[in-house]
Amino acid sequence: MTYYVYILRTSSDTLYIGQTNNLEKRIKEHRSKSSRSARYIRYFSSFELVYHEKYSTRGEAMRRENRLKTWSRARKETLVQDG
Repeated sequence: MTYYVYILRTSSDTLYIGQTNNLEKRIKEHRSKSSRSARYIRYFSSFELVYHEKYSTRGEAMRRENRLKTWSRARKETLVQDG
């Protein structure tokens, strides 16, 4: 199975980082603002998928997600631009 770490840019120009095993489904959940959507994303009128990475295990994806969340905004922006 493939797992994804992804970054969304919200309508307020903030970055949200998440991980999932079904990226298309997860984006649809965020767009629908359903109870399965991240609470943070529900506060914004829109967002854009700006970056994603693939991993072969959930553990790898979770470690990468946690690592990215500790990065500075500037470092995340560089990753998005270079990605």
